[in-house]
Order: sequence, then C-alpha cells, then structure tokens
Amino acid sequence: MLNFKSHFIIKSFEIDFVTITFGNIKICLMKFGIIKERKIPVDRRVVFTPEELLRLQEEHPDAIVKVESSAIRVFKDDAYRNLGIEVADDITDCDVFFGVKEIPVDNLIPNKKYFFFSHTIKKQVHNRKLLQAIIEKNIELYDHETIVDANNKRLIGFGRYAGIVGAYNGFRGFGIKYDLFNIPKAETLQSKEDLIVRLKRQILPNIKIVLTGHGKVGMGAKEILDGMKLKQVSPEDFLNKVYTQPVYTQIDVLDYNKRIDGVKAESNSDFYTNPQDYISNFERFSKVADIFMAGHFHGNGSPDILTRDMLNAPDNKIKVVADISCDVDGPIACTIKASTIADPFFGYLPNENKEVPYTHPGSIMVMSVDNLPCELPKDASEGFGEMFMEHVIPAFFNNDKDGILARAKMTENGKLTPRFSYLQDYVDRK
Repeated sequence: MLNFKSHFIIKSFEIDFVTITFGNIKICLMKFGIIKERKIPVDRRVVFTPEELLRLQEEHPDAIVKVESSAIRVFKDDAYRNLGIEVADDITDCDVFFGVKEIPVDNLIPNKKYFFFSHTIKKQVHNRKLLQAIIEKNIELYDHETIVDANNKRLIGFGRYAGIVGAYNGFRGFGIKYDLFNIPKAETLQSKEDLIVRLKRQILPNIKIVLTGHGKVGMGAKEILDGMKLKQVSPEDFLNKVYTQPVYTQIDVLDYNKRIDGVKAESNSDFYTNPQDYISNFERFSKVADIFMAGHFHGNGSPDILTRDMLNAPDNKIKVVADISCDVDGPIACTIKASTIADPFFGYLPNENKEVPYTHPGSIMVMSVDNLPCELPKDASEGFGEMFMEHVIPAFFNNDKDGILARAKMTENGKLTPRFSYLQDYVDRK
C-alpha cells in the first residue's frame, strides 16, 4: 500500500487529502479534527456529538474524523470510542478543525483550517490579537457566525439555546428577587424539558412578560413560555388589559420603535433600511411589564430600546430584565456588564447608572450572561451538530455549490478575504 499527499481544490475551499491506493483503487480521505475547548471559563459544548460524527462517517466514507481527548466535554471520550471514533491526545495531522469558542493563540496550528466562534467580526477589542495571530499563522478561519445563505441569513448557531436558558434564568431571577421560589440553576439540569418541569411547579402572580425578537433567540425563549402554558396576548391587549393570570407578548421592531417624523411604517423593511429615522417607544411596555426578556437582534444604527430615562421614570414597572442578547453598553441601558453563570444576577440603579446588589430596593434585577448555552451543553451540542450536518458538511463534498464555505471564509493566504476587508483597520491596530 502506498500513501502520498495529493491536492484538491473545491471552489474557494482548498483541502489536503491523503490518498490511499489499493491496487488500482484510489480512495481520497478528508481529515477532520474535533478540538478540545481551552477557553476559560470552561465550555462543555462540542460541535459534533458522538452520534453526529458516526452519521458523518456513514454518509461520507471518504472522511477521517479524530476527536481530541477532553476531560471537560459533555460527551466523554468513551462515548466516541464506543462508536468506533478515534480519540487521541494529538490530532495535529488533521486538516480542518472544528471547535466552539475562541482558541488561545498559542494553541493555533499554522497553515490549517479552523471553524469556531472568533468573536471578531464586530471588531471586538479583546480578540484583536487572536485575529492578528490567525493571519500571521496563515490560518484559514471560518467563523460560525459567518456561515450564511445567499441572503445572508445565519444557518447555524446556539441562539435557540440561549433563548431557552435565558428565559428560565429570567423566571429564576424573579423568584429570587421577590422571595417567591428558588429553582435550581439551569446548569444542574439536563434538558429543556427539565427546565420546563421546574418552572411549571411554581405559582406565578398575574405578571406581564414582554419578549423582543422573532429570531432563534426570541423563539427559543418562547419555547419556555409556551412550555409553561403561559397565555400569549397581542401587544395591544398586553398594553391595555388587566389579567388575573400571568401573560406574555412577543413584539417586533415596529411595536417598540416609531418613525421620528410620525409617519406610520408599512413594514419592518423600512426600519431595517432606515434605522436612523426611528426612535424607541418601548416605554409603552416598560409602564406595564414586570419582566423584560430581550431576545432581539440589534443592528448598527438602530435606536436604543430600553433607556435609562425609561427605567428611571416614576411609572416604570419593569423590575427584572433578562438580557439574553447581552450587548454591553448597548440598547438595554441596565446591561452595563456581562454577568456569569456562577453569578448571573446583579442590580442596576437607574438614578445613579451603576451596579448595586440586586437586593437593593430601588434596583432593577439584571441577568446578562453572555454564554447561556453553556448551561445546557448536551441539548445545545445536539442541536448545533444537526445544523452543521445539514448546512455545512455537504459543502465539503458537493463542490461548495451553494457558496457556503466561500462566504464564510474570513482569512486566506495570510490576509483577510475581500468579504471581510472591513476588518483591516481593526487588524492593523496594535
């Protein structure tokens, strides 16, 4: 048997293969590596569960898959080994690596291809050195956030699970703030169903919950609300009616923004095209809602949603904010920091614009954990792997016919790709 390297190009995605020759039969093998998560605090999620990796190998026999041994991963090494998947301490011979969170610079292997959340596409200052190192090491980076379809709609992510855990945490915070109940942390439970079971055991007063967002995050939060059998009402009824039971409303951008010129917008597209022509009128909801669950996407140039003036107003009723989207110093005034899974709640005092203990009588209780899916690592990993198998893996084997890999590629040959050239000034800074 003769082993040697061959080179193959799939559109803009360049891959090395090992070609093994058995007599006159040649088999091309693609080498994928599942890396160990090294970011602190630890993250137990993984791109592929053992079952999804087995499915990958069954559907694509010309793929070699290796899993880097990990003591923290939610799926133990033996769960992979028992399905015949190789687990090793050294997987540096792989060509394409799949991970979840940022990789420490010292662990990046030059001249490889990586898929992970780099958190650089918004020019996040704390990760500039990471992107600089990726370019210096001639690494091809495919950020999970940049995996989009032809209409720039994201195809994979953990947003649904952020919404699920964030909504649970919002109710947990409400119970703690008003000394009504103290349910376990989500990270101690196993699944979405476990979260719902715990929540359904609690007796809620006739509170009102307002939820923003209809994307994966917002719809994930809605799964919890619906699982609890809470009554959903229209925005108009939410604002104007009194209920004897807890209710919620799910609102869109035109429900909490209005044109400055007073003209009524015909559709959301006007807001997305001209966000500078709008101002928030979320105060309609802050005057009647008890809990605000923020699951929206906030685009550049869009007006702030929940302002300090709204929170400081005498008729503000919101006392618990679950900011699932967690844009620090962004559209939600009380999100002055990201909280942590270990310490998820803090108090915000609007009249002084500062953090205080959440037990402070004048404070708004805030939950702004920025890695919520980590609290439900098994469910989140299963859902992520399913999406990756559906939307990404086929591109490796079909000539990238839909341009999935081409659009997602951020770096190549030691520089940014044209699609991400807007990051050049960010990369050039010291």
